[in-house]
Amino acid sequence: MICTGLVFFMHLGFSFLEIGLTRQKNTINILFKNLFIICIGLLLYSLVGFNLMYPGAFNGVLGSAGIGLHEPLINNSLDLSYNKGYTYWTDFLFQGMFAATAATIVSGAVAERIKLSSFMIFTIIYVGLIYPITGSWKWGGGFLNNWGFYDFAGSTLVHSVGGWAALVAISLLGARLGKFDEKGKPRAIPGHNLPTATAGVLILWLGWFGFNGGSVLSADPGATSLVLVTTSIAAASGGIGAFIFSCILYDNHDLTMFLNGILGGLVAITAGANLMSPSEAVLIGIVAGLLVVIGIAFVDRILKLDDPVGAVAVHLICGIFGTLSVGIFGKLASWNQFSIQLAGLLIIGAFCCSTAYIILYLLKKTMGIRVSKREEIEGLDIHEHGGMEAYPDFRLNQH
Repeated sequence: MICTGLVFFMHLGFSFLEIGLTRQKNTINILFKNLFIICIGLLLYSLVGFNLMYPGAFNGVLGSAGIGLHEPLINNSLDLSYNKGYTYWTDFLFQGMFAATAATIVSGAVAERIKLSSFMIFTIIYVGLIYPITGSWKWGGGFLNNWGFYDFAGSTLVHSVGGWAALVAISLLGARLGKFDEKGKPRAIPGHNLPTATAGVLILWLGWFGFNGGSVLSADPGATSLVLVTTSIAAASGGIGAFIFSCILYDNHDLTMFLNGILGGLVAITAGANLMSPSEAVLIGIVAGLLVVIGIAFVDRILKLDDPVGAVAVHLICGIFGTLSVGIFGKLASWNQFSIQLAGLLIIGAFCCSTAYIILYLLKKTMGIRVSKREEIEGLDIHEHGGMEAYPDFRLNQH
């Protein structure tokens, strides 16, 4: 339950990171989306998601049906064999926090130009159905679990599930006005509050102690402490790797690259945090930090896509690397395990991309997914939230 609280606290970290790396005129909009995600995510998970995800049924393709939470009973008495380490209610709440995280990843990528109503509908469908279906394939005892696919705390099942959707969303949505010049060269659109973004990353790092530590699913001191050590070391080496590599490439001590490198290290270690030694965690973190820098440049300059917070590089690219790392480093390292990890990634990636595309394409053709040019220029806070201002006491003096 303590770890559940830490994962819940991560939503404040995501909120701070997103508002810090975007412009002031869209702050209220981003905060509203993040509040909506956690509230609707918990409700949907309690109504359908948890029952859909656990246990995997129909040969592990879909979870079991059922509306609402129903504590397991035997002869009208509590089934104490459900899990000897924690209760049914603890299991639901911990997993419910994970479900909402996948949609939060998308929120940052589509910031500053998506219609609020369209985003909310997408979140309801993706968190309510797509996330628990993919989760049932592994964590619900489904076919990927039977294959031997391994994902300790969600490099694939949480981070890449959100990352694939983010990639599809920014492809259909288009770039923010002014992101690319006439020749297609990307321009920087600075965030309005880097201290807030930094606070967000530190909160996320703290929350990851619950995200990974809680995934031990017991209070075993040896297992839990190892996970916390590998998690922290990967975060630290990810930050250092990204900072040094970006400094070499761009001759600049870029704070945003440092921040995203830390997150990349955290995402990458999440698939095998309980399998790795501290030295292996260092290697995973460093590679993740390099991948963040390369990934952000690849999304900007090669794909010509606009990702304001670097969500695709951090959550998708590092999530893929972290999942494959289980077959390269640690206790399960082997060519066979690597092949299983790769197959699982491809299946989940294909499913998430196709479903996200169908949902967003239908929204685009019906109600639209992008705000008007005027709304984007003036800011979503004015047009989507009745003119609310994030910092009304800090207006520039026009006289």
